Amino acid sequence: MWITIGILAIVLVVLFFFEYRLRKPDQLILFESHGKIILRKSRFYPRHFSLTLQKTTYSTQMNIEASAKGNLDIKVRLAVTVAAALNHIPELIRVGGWNSNAVAKAEKELETIIHGIVKEYAERYEIEELSSSKIYDYLLQKVNATIQKLGLDLISLTVQSFEALDSKIADAMRQQESARIMEQTEKLNQQARIHATKAKLKADEEIALLENNLELKKYDLKRSEMEKESSLAQKRIEDELSRKRMRLELDKEELNMLKNSPELLMLTPQAARLAEASQSLKNAKTIVTLSPNDLSRGSELIGMFQQFLQAAVNTANPKIEEKQ
Repeated sequence: MWITIGILAIVLVVLFFFEYRLRKPDQLILFESHGKIILRKSRFYPRHFSLTLQKTTYSTQMNIEASAKGNLDIKVRLAVTVAAALNHIPELIRVGGWNSNAVAKAEKELETIIHGIVKEYAERYEIEELSSSKIYDYLLQKVNATIQKLGLDLISLTVQSFEALDSKIADAMRQQESARIMEQTEKLNQQARIHATKAKLKADEEIALLENNLELKKYDLKRSEMEKESSLAQKRIEDELSRKRMRLELDKEELNMLKNSPELLMLTPQAARLAEASQSLKNAKTIVTLSPNDLSRGSELIGMFQQFLQAAVNTANPKIEEKQ
């Protein structure tokens, strides 16, 4: 009995190693259950009850010959890269079949579809209206709408070249493209010159504005300085006028005092010099110099002083005669 159990165990181990395989990271393991295709996620899988698909990408290059309007032959070179779409495995199996080359077969079907799309698009336009960018845009739109039905994901699509098969037409198209590029380049150069001129004008305007602002500031400073000088001059004039008014007030008070008390004239320096001269010389004429400040005391003071001098002279003449 134990021998039988051991033999069965050995057989099971051998069957396990013979049937089961370890799933690699770049593999998709599929199996069918109740009419549905399911993705197996376990690390080990039975190889005879599963389908192994590679998750790697498939790339291909296509040279498509088509005809534009007027039966002018063209050649388009494309590069396409695809991979299996995990969300569309049933569509992939339907197109590629239950075998490990399902992705490659689906990619072949995509090539056929792309050939038809390019030819159908080229027949609509004149050869000079076609370009690589226009073919790419149209082809990308159509492929994105169709590729999910094939169970594939589009990784990249590139239009590598587009040219006419007739060498003369190809040369003419190249010359036309060259002329277009030269024209575009000239336009860009002119636009660059225009932008440079606009930038220079703008810079000149800003510089002129800054210089004008500087001149205005200088004018404001100069005006402020002149206003300060004018204010100081006005202050000096007002102080001078105030001092003159004070001097006039003082002279006016002196005049009033002399008017009310004529005997105070004897205390003035002019009167003292006049008296001394009248006592020392006969028929002397004494010149009394009055300063501008003295003259400003008015005609009234002069008249009083003249009367006083006349009285002093009349008094001094008899005495002088007696001494002689």
